[in-house]
Amino acid sequence: MVQPTKLSVWRREFVLEALRNAGRKLHPKTQWHNPVMFCVEIGAALITSLIVARLFQGGTREIRFDAQIALWLWLTVYFANFAEALAEIRGKAQSNSLKSLRKNLMAKRLSSRDRKSVSTVSAADLKKGDLVLIEAGDLIPGDGEVIEGVSLVDESAVTGESAPVIRESGGDRSAVTGGTRVLSDWIVVRISANPGETFLDKMISLVEGAIRSKTPNEIALSILLISLTIIFVFATATIEPFLRFYGGTSSVTQLVSLFVALAPTTIGALLSAIGIAGMNRLLQINVLAFSGRAVEAAGDVDTVLLDKTGTITLGNRQAVEFIASPGRDERRLAEASQLASLSDQTPEGRSIVVLAKKKFGIREHQFGTKEKVEFIPFTAQSRLSGVNMNGTKIRKGAMDAIRAFIKTINPEAEIDRQTLASLDRIARAGGTPLVVVENDQTLGVIHLKDVLKGGISERLKRLRTMGIKSVMITGDNPVTAASIAAEAGVADFVSEAKPEDKLSLIRRYQSEGHMVAMIGDGTNDAPAIAQADVGLAMNTGTSAAREAGNMLDLDSNPTKLIEVVEVGKQILITRGTLTTFSIANDIAKYFAILPALFVPFFPSLQVLNIMKLASPQSAILSAIIFNAVIIPSLIPIALRGAKYVPKSATALLRRNLFIYGLGGIVLPFIGIKIIDLIVHLLRLVQ
Repeated sequence: MVQPTKLSVWRREFVLEALRNAGRKLHPKTQWHNPVMFCVEIGAALITSLIVARLFQGGTREIRFDAQIALWLWLTVYFANFAEALAEIRGKAQSNSLKSLRKNLMAKRLSSRDRKSVSTVSAADLKKGDLVLIEAGDLIPGDGEVIEGVSLVDESAVTGESAPVIRESGGDRSAVTGGTRVLSDWIVVRISANPGETFLDKMISLVEGAIRSKTPNEIALSILLISLTIIFVFATATIEPFLRFYGGTSSVTQLVSLFVALAPTTIGALLSAIGIAGMNRLLQINVLAFSGRAVEAAGDVDTVLLDKTGTITLGNRQAVEFIASPGRDERRLAEASQLASLSDQTPEGRSIVVLAKKKFGIREHQFGTKEKVEFIPFTAQSRLSGVNMNGTKIRKGAMDAIRAFIKTINPEAEIDRQTLASLDRIARAGGTPLVVVENDQTLGVIHLKDVLKGGISERLKRLRTMGIKSVMITGDNPVTAASIAAEAGVADFVSEAKPEDKLSLIRRYQSEGHMVAMIGDGTNDAPAIAQADVGLAMNTGTSAAREAGNMLDLDSNPTKLIEVVEVGKQILITRGTLTTFSIANDIAKYFAILPALFVPFFPSLQVLNIMKLASPQSAILSAIIFNAVIIPSLIPIALRGAKYVPKSATALLRRNLFIYGLGGIVLPFIGIKIIDLIVHLLRLVQ
């Protein structure tokens, strides 16, 4: 399947389909869902019907001017529909790709876990609680939990990530998704969703922007636009009686044009496209939002809770330093450490081998046939590993385990004071010290520490710039937690945290009026994810975590939460900036149309004609043309989003008011004047 980021909305076939769909949306049953543009369509239809009636009556008075106004009003509505259709088109293309995953998919249903009774059924017939057997090469027929077996699973059809992942029973890596493929071995899966309720079904419905529900802020803005439209309808309706009172009159075309100039048509045309495109931008970073409210909340988040392990740090401690004991050689310590780590298959053990190779160029030792070598593997019980080689015993491990070991060789042996001081220094810095000995002699210490993920400090700095507080949650002791927090640059941390501590912390922040985001993948994270305003669950996590969240990260990248917050803020900023621009550019249209209507009756209003437009008809036509062409001009911003720069809310407001507020005032003056010159040059009106 093609990833969302690969589906360019400007592909020729997408644009052509959007052009066709924009025409279909002109039907009143569809158009009334956008009240502002529906009123513009009514105005266009009214002028068009008057033109037709006049033609049947044999009159041609001002028909040329009316026809041009009607044409540009129809184009105004069409351009608004095109913006929405173009925003929807990527989601529909992704939807078609996803639907192809579930066609003719069959499943091996089990009557029990013993795998003896297997029946082949359609995946559509599977119900919650059914057991299915999936073997190498099979597509997983539905969402579920692995209850037996272990296998490699190719999830690229959903996540776009080519690297296969391990799925096994128990733990936090047991969830599987329908439509993905098992590459090795076999697994028994308990189906966790009924037909129509699977992750794939949800994803299909989400990417089809046409059925996207509006967010609370979008609904509020829509109500405002409808209210303004009603006000402007009544305001326009009072113009004719007012002019008649002063002995004048106006045409239906002029009144409709005035209404279109007054109404917030620009933001009315682009509002739906902004919302749909915002959901698509989340899809481009492989995040599914299960509700528009979650997207909106992401833009308002001011507190982010981050797990330390796997989010801020790599998740495994890494060897960073060899510290030789007094009188010992650091290279000899590195050689002994590497030998003692050859049988340690933990990530920490492998990192010691890598550090010795990187720092001293020491390669793994090739043992001869005559050498007597016995490897001592690392276990959680012994807490050490090592090698017995030609009568020499080399060990590496925790201090108390090593102390017990050397006393088995020499009851009088002790770890020297300088080495103990190094152990204490490493522990105070939040690291983990391992002691290396040869027989009963201490060679030195290996410094293990949690290594920050690449770029995490810069990401957290971006959060601070955005005015968002970052809180690290860890089960580590306070000393280790403080060290990592200081190195990463988080604003606060909670150490020795239990699942209930996460939940109570979120509730406390929310009670203080904060909007909180939380990320997690385990069952123990589910309560906190559900409580958070933005709960981002990992796709590789448990079903409990995935069901608790209102967003899902298909890449299972814990730092993705920062990007989600940025996308949420970008959606809010795009909506705000284009609303500002829409209201601001109405000002120039007032200066174009109001003098054209009222100057003949009130000559003193000539001072409002600061653009010095050629004639009243030219002024009206120029304003309507500008009102139409500005909509397709702003479609790229609506789809791509206004540029977001991590700054405080005050700085962002000042910046956007300057760019879109001032720009929204100045640009129409220039644009309408240029159009007026062209209209006058081509003699399109009197």
